[in-house]
Amino acid sequence: MFLSDFRKEFYEVIVAQALFQCDHVQYTLVPVSGWQELETAFLEHKDQFQYFVLINCGANVDLLEILQPEEDTFFFICDTHRPINVVNVYNETQIKLLVKQDDDFEIPAYDDIFRDEEEDEDDSGNESDRSEPSGKRKRFEEDIMERTMKRRQRREWEARRREILFDYEQYEYHGTSSAMVMFDLAWIMSKDLNDMLWWAIVGLTDQWVQDKITQMKYVTDIGTLQRHVSRHNHRNEDEENSLSIDCMRIAFEYDLRLALYQHWSLFESLCNTCYTSASLKLWSVQGQKRLQEFFADMGLPLKQVKQKFNSMDISLKENLQEMIEESASKFGMKNLRVQTFSIHFGFKNKFLASDIVYATASLMENIEKDEPGADNFIKALDSLSRSNLDKLHQGLELAKKQLRATQQTVASCICTNLVISQGPFLYCYLMEGTPDVKLFSKPVSLCLLSKYLLKSFVCSTKNKRCKLLPLIVAAPMDVEQGTVIMVGIPPETESSDKKNFFGRAFEKAAESTNSRTLHNHFDMSIIELKMEDRSKFLDALISLLS
Repeated sequence: MFLSDFRKEFYEVIVAQALFQCDHVQYTLVPVSGWQELETAFLEHKDQFQYFVLINCGANVDLLEILQPEEDTFFFICDTHRPINVVNVYNETQIKLLVKQDDDFEIPAYDDIFRDEEEDEDDSGNESDRSEPSGKRKRFEEDIMERTMKRRQRREWEARRREILFDYEQYEYHGTSSAMVMFDLAWIMSKDLNDMLWWAIVGLTDQWVQDKITQMKYVTDIGTLQRHVSRHNHRNEDEENSLSIDCMRIAFEYDLRLALYQHWSLFESLCNTCYTSASLKLWSVQGQKRLQEFFADMGLPLKQVKQKFNSMDISLKENLQEMIEESASKFGMKNLRVQTFSIHFGFKNKFLASDIVYATASLMENIEKDEPGADNFIKALDSLSRSNLDKLHQGLELAKKQLRATQQTVASCICTNLVISQGPFLYCYLMEGTPDVKLFSKPVSLCLLSKYLLKSFVCSTKNKRCKLLPLIVAAPMDVEQGTVIMVGIPPETESSDKKNFFGRAFEKAAESTNSRTLHNHFDMSIIELKMEDRSKFLDALISLLS
């Protein structure tokens, strides 16, 4: 079983593991961070295994072309990356796609992109007939006209095919969370458990936190999961009172859109949550004054909001959500509450789904210890087990540090005007020596920074045109090798469909300038680039997108 370890949405992995364990199926788990590692891992294991399960990788490329497997090798692909490569879609033998049938894939019709080989052979055969010397005319003018018409039709078909494939492949986006797909599979097989349901919830929440799906898609999928939560967690009062101390219970609720606030102080959470920080413009002196006014409007003393949430007066916490929501609307924050789920382990431990997302992401990209990515992946995977709450709490502490680093970097970029307009897009480069720059050499952390930075820039700028532009952020990756990591994200608008065109644009810009780039990430909008080629690469992007 191969799976992406760069993506932190690995909650479907543990669902797949649980399914295999139900049927006592032996398997090998291999985390891979990019296409190169996927090819290497396949070469190492292809002689030992016939069946390969690819999780969050493999759907958006011609997998058979890349891996060159034997004919008796089969791939089961559960991948949220879209669009799905058309060869994978129409391969009926070696490629099996695990997807939700009600997803809208917008896949081109088979006849529009594939032609039967017999037709091509007939055309080439006609050409050879014409060149054969013969005393008799084998073809009349009608036959010549027919051949000419066929060639013209083929050229028209090929031009139409290129246009169809360009329209289909130009935007990169994300489909239903693979964790949800895996849970649906378990449900259909009558092997779904409450643990699996929770992992599916966290997988969906990860997509929402990373801003990879639309609000409509999130709400729709929340509704689907809510029905499963009701089915798995329905208890009458007698059962509720007799729960064991180590039980697990999932609940749907409207909660505050504040990062880790139940494990932090309310003050720190407000300051380090993207939505509130950007809305209040906390990087400015005026923004800090507005924050004080916000607390005053709620009637919350600073002494209370600056201590740990668990230590706040119970009388204040009882109506806290309503108080915050009422005051937030006065300060332009009308969407401070969100539909989500929480989990209770016994009577003591309660976590929101977003808490788990932040914790596992920080464990995945922990820079405090120089350990291999696969080791960090396993630690993050272990933290999802309720028997490893110590690792989960460790992840929460790491997440707080990373959120602080992200917000401080955003504030620095806004205050020093590092975000500049390049015409068709905004651009920001984090220079070597920037605090916490090592953290942002990691792809998930850089993506999260990019989204926080763009939202904050949109709230701070008065230029209406710049508010509608996408953003490219680059950061040093390997100083010794002279490489940078670059990510492109779509514009920050309420009507955004979350589709990203930078993947194809990066490929064309690199090709036209012979820039030394590495397109190794499963997300095409993330690339690695030689420092010396950065200027000509950006010039080509500007020319291409203008």
